[in-house]
Amino acid sequence: MSTALSCRDVCIDIEAACILSNVDFVVEPGEFVAVLGANGSGKTTLMRAILGLLLPITSGQIDVFGTPIARFRAWGRLAYVPQRLHSAGAVPVSVHEVVGAGLISPRQRLPRRGDRQRVVDALAQVGLADRRRDRFDALSGGQQRRVMIAAALAKDADLYVLDEPTAGVDAESQQRISEIFGSMRERGRTVVLVTHELGPFAALASRIVVLGSPRGETSTVLYDGPPPAPDHLLERVWHHSEDVVMRATEPGVLEPGAG
Repeated sequence: MSTALSCRDVCIDIEAACILSNVDFVVEPGEFVAVLGANGSGKTTLMRAILGLLLPITSGQIDVFGTPIARFRAWGRLAYVPQRLHSAGAVPVSVHEVVGAGLISPRQRLPRRGDRQRVVDALAQVGLADRRRDRFDALSGGQQRRVMIAAALAKDADLYVLDEPTAGVDAESQQRISEIFGSMRERGRTVVLVTHELGPFAALASRIVVLGSPRGETSTVLYDGPPPAPDHLLERVWHHSEDVVMRATEPGVLEPGAG
C-alpha cells in the first residue's frame, strides 16, 4: 500500500524568499498527524503545496497516494478545510449549497444519487442540520467553519487536511469536531491537522511534525515523532525554536538539543 502523503526534501520559495527548506516527512494510511508551529512557520504554505495550490515547488517532491502532486487527479480521495474562509460573493448561497459544492468535481459535475442525504448527514454531524436553508453569509464565523468541515465530511474522503479547523469555534463544537475526526481515525481514514495547539485533538494525534526556524534560519522540520507528555512541553518546541532545535530523547519527551 502506498503512503497517503510524502514530502521529500521540499523547498518552497515565494517571490524570491525561501519560506520552507528541506521539509521531509511521510504520513502513512490511517495515521492522525498534527503539524504544529508558530505563526509564520509555513504550515499553511506547506498544506497549499500538498494540495497542488502552490505549484511548482522550488525543489523536492510531494506525493499523494503514491502520485506526484503535479499529476494527481483523484481529488475525491482528499478533503480540505482551509484556514481562511472565502466570501460567498455577491450571489447568495445556502448552507446546503456550500456543502454540496464540495461534491462537484471536473469529472462529476451533476449531483449523484445519495448526494443530498450526504449533505444532510454531514450538517447533522456538525450540529447545523437545522440551518441548511439559511444563507451561508448570515452565519457567524464559527458556524461558517463548521459548514466547511461538513463539506469535507460529505466527501467521505480517504485523506483529510484540516487547517486550524477549530479557529473561532466554541468549546462545545470543538469537542464535537474532535470526536468526529476521532471516529474517522477509528475507521482507518488519514488525517493531517494543522494547528498551533492540539487542544481537543491532543488524545488523537499519533504523531506530530513541528515546523520552525532554528536560529532564525528558514523554516524546516524541527521534530517528527510521538506527541510529548505532558502537553505543555510542546510549547517549548516553537516558542524557543529561534535558538534551539528540539529532539526526541525518549518516547513522549522533548528536550532541547544541539544542532
